[in-house]
Amino acid sequence: MDEDGLPLMGSGIDLTKVPAIQQKRTVAFLNQFVVHTVQFLNRFSTVCEEKLADLSLRIQQIETTLNILDAKLSSIPGLDDVTVEVSPLNVTSVTNGAHPEATSEQPQQNSTQDSGLQESEVSAENILTVAKDPRYARYLKMVQVGVPVMAIRNKMISEGLDPDLLE
Repeated sequence: MDEDGLPLMGSGIDLTKVPAIQQKRTVAFLNQFVVHTVQFLNRFSTVCEEKLADLSLRIQQIETTLNILDAKLSSIPGLDDVTVEVSPLNVTSVTNGAHPEATSEQPQQNSTQDSGLQESEVSAENILTVAKDPRYARYLKMVQVGVPVMAIRNKMISEGLDPDLLE
C-alpha cells in the first residue's frame, strides 16, 4: 500500500459490478471536443491566411519598388561601366547567403546592358524600330492580346529592357 492506504497493484474493485458511463454524456463530451477543436483550427487557418496575404502584398510592393529603383538606376547615363568590388568581409556578414545571388545577377545585368549598347550602335546604322526588334515583339504581342500594361512593364524591367519603348 502507498501513503494514502491504496493498494499499489490495483484498486481491488470488481469492474464488472461498476455501472457503465452514460453514452449520452460521453457523446456530449466528444462533440464538445470536436466543436472546439474545429473552431480553433478555423481561427488558426484564418489568421495564417491573413498573414500570408499581408506578406504577399508586402513582397509585391517590394518587387515593384525594386523594379522602379532598377529603372531609375538604368536611366542614369554613365552607370553602364560601373562595377562593384565585393570584399570577403561583406560576403561573410550577409545572412542566409543572399549576397552571392545578387553578385551572380550583376554580371548578367552588365552583359545585358553591354549587349544593349552594341545593339543601339547597330540600330543607329540600320534604323531598327521597336516593332521589328525580336526582343520587344513578345511584349507588343502581349499588349495586343490585352495583358495589363503595368505587368508588361514590370516584366520588361526585370529583363533589362526599356518599358518606355512600348508606347
